Amino acid sequence: MQTTRPVLSVVVPMYDEEDVLPIFLDRMHPLLDGLGLSYELVVVDDGSRDRTAALLTRASADWPELRLVRLLRNSGHQAALSAGFQLARGEYLVTIDADLQDPPEVIAELLATAREDDVDVVYGVRSDRSSDSWAKRTTARLYYRLMCRLVGRDLPFDAGDFRLVSRRVVDAVNQLPEDGRVFRLVIPWLGFPSAEVKYVRAERAAGSTKYTLSKMFRLAFDSLTAFSAAPLRLATWLGLLGGLLSVGVVVAALAIKLTGRSIPGWTSTVLAVGTIGALQLLCLGLLGEYVARLFQASQRRPQFMIGYDSLEDPGHHSYAEALDEATADAAAQAVSDRATDHG
Repeated sequence: MQTTRPVLSVVVPMYDEEDVLPIFLDRMHPLLDGLGLSYELVVVDDGSRDRTAALLTRASADWPELRLVRLLRNSGHQAALSAGFQLARGEYLVTIDADLQDPPEVIAELLATAREDDVDVVYGVRSDRSSDSWAKRTTARLYYRLMCRLVGRDLPFDAGDFRLVSRRVVDAVNQLPEDGRVFRLVIPWLGFPSAEVKYVRAERAAGSTKYTLSKMFRLAFDSLTAFSAAPLRLATWLGLLGGLLSVGVVVAALAIKLTGRSIPGWTSTVLAVGTIGALQLLCLGLLGEYVARLFQASQRRPQFMIGYDSLEDPGHHSYAEALDEATADAAAQAVSDRATDHG
């Protein structure tokens, strides 16, 4: 492993990517070698339960530029990216997923655009979303429109976490005190000069996606609460609306009582109590989300913990053997547990 600072760092977060890993390595190795510059491939294993880390460790024995960073536990995609930002040494940094939906061949164009246009950020932007369902296209469009209003800047639509940034951007991101960063919002918010490169996204090369619907909703909610107090203001307005509705119900009830047309019933009572109760619970939930964030921040717990870095501990073979044994033991335990359950 080279000790001098490389020109390019490629950061790849991985979680249970054993199926796609051989394809990824076979495609990435000659591509990066063909760039004609010094580089490092920083793979952040986000606590994989399969043989992802073992395969990467064995591959790094024949590929000095391949650097394995393993987190102690599964910390999430954005946390793995944060680890890559902290550890990468290159003058430029590219983030890309391992599923090969974002074509690695575009990396050369990202780098060329950054140098020719003298910009610090180059976003990989999808030129076609026809492969997505109508629901996914619609929700993605709504997400980016909402985030544009919250961040106060024009965000590149249809741009995920496939991008190139300069060392200036990397250092600026690492200096931010906040945890739980959402990179697709943080980097545009910094305001560095940027450009875009269009590309067509492919199907997943192998394996299954680890970005479930629940994780997508969580990302959207984290984006909303991390960058704006708008939900709290929404709670205030909903509380005001609930108060006005309550006043209206009271006035209507008094008017009916004074005209002598009061009929005992439960419909209006249920409607009023249900409406006000729902608004109150919504406001409490939004307030609780922010209190939870303050609580987590006060604990000062690290977003991730690094268990192994091949740059610091180049004992490839012994570590690979230990990983193989651990994976085999875990698989045997799982089989034993299933047999016990069926028995």
